Amino acid sequence: MYIRLEHINKTFGDFKASDDVSFEIEKGKLIGLLGPSGSGKTTILRMLAGLEKQDSGNIYIDGKIVNDLPSNQRGIGFVFQSYALFPYLTVYGNIAYGLKIQKKDKAFITERVHELLELVGLPGLEKRYPDQLSGGQRQRIALARALAPNPELLLLDEPFAAIDAKVRKELRTWLRETIDKIGITSIFVTHDQDEAIEVADEIVITNKGRVEQVGNPAEIYLNPKTPFVAQFIGQSAVIKNIGQLKGFENVNGKTQAVIRPEFIEINKFSDDGHHDFESAMEDGIVSEVLFRGNNFEVIVDIGKTTLTGRFPLGGQTLKKGDSVKVLIHKLYTFDDNTTEIVENSALEDNNLYYI
Repeated sequence: MYIRLEHINKTFGDFKASDDVSFEIEKGKLIGLLGPSGSGKTTILRMLAGLEKQDSGNIYIDGKIVNDLPSNQRGIGFVFQSYALFPYLTVYGNIAYGLKIQKKDKAFITERVHELLELVGLPGLEKRYPDQLSGGQRQRIALARALAPNPELLLLDEPFAAIDAKVRKELRTWLRETIDKIGITSIFVTHDQDEAIEVADEIVITNKGRVEQVGNPAEIYLNPKTPFVAQFIGQSAVIKNIGQLKGFENVNGKTQAVIRPEFIEINKFSDDGHHDFESAMEDGIVSEVLFRGNNFEVIVDIGKTTLTGRFPLGGQTLKKGDSVKVLIHKLYTFDDNTTEIVENSALEDNNLYYI
């Protein structure tokens, strides 16, 4: 493995920022460090960069322990959330900064700066200053500056946090394409799960200083290994008493569950209508309908339980106050330590009858 963290611990006063953190990263992968605020993801990034020193444990880069190596000897490029461009230097000067520190000759620097401006899609802007650039352009220049010295590892601390939503989405695609072109091992911190799922090859989920799960986006989403991951990933509704739901009356003694929008089917109810599988459905009342472009997001109340589902465009429409039938196909049950996917037993052929 190209990057390896072994039993890393780090405290700041009484706060445990990293609690026995261990994981590995293959060379050339783009990794998302994902978690809520205060979960320890930025601390991990800063320890990898040598900007913070772990209290215990080992950090390996390319098979070598780098615990005592200063940051400028680790072969790392770092992109900060705030861009951290030098305001008094032009775009050319910002990108060339690290190369001048390395004492590269002028011809090499000029060629490298223009090469990187082409790579980030901003040729011809070398004479501008940071305050003459948009937020998206500044972030691209920050990336070009980090890449200029040819680092072996690229670290990005919430690189899109300061950019508006539309540009942020465009930059996600651009970052993925750029990393694929240059093939550099990269790790980016984010609290945005859509960002991590869309961009990363693998995701490392952190919570309260610990690593909860490591895997590719599909694995993380479809097979959460811990109660925290089951609740954190996806647009999840937490149910406190699943025994009241049809088909989940006897579920391994667990009482709590997570239900995601794709787990439920919402059918509009009418007095003269007929619904297959109605015996397995819950009666619900629509409390909110939100247009999401390719579908409607529907908030529905089933007694004291509130679920979020999706309803297709075209044909029938839903509005606040409508009566609906809700079929819950499956859910994730969880306790303090484990999570498990459970299918609705009422959908089994021998339990199902029609009304």
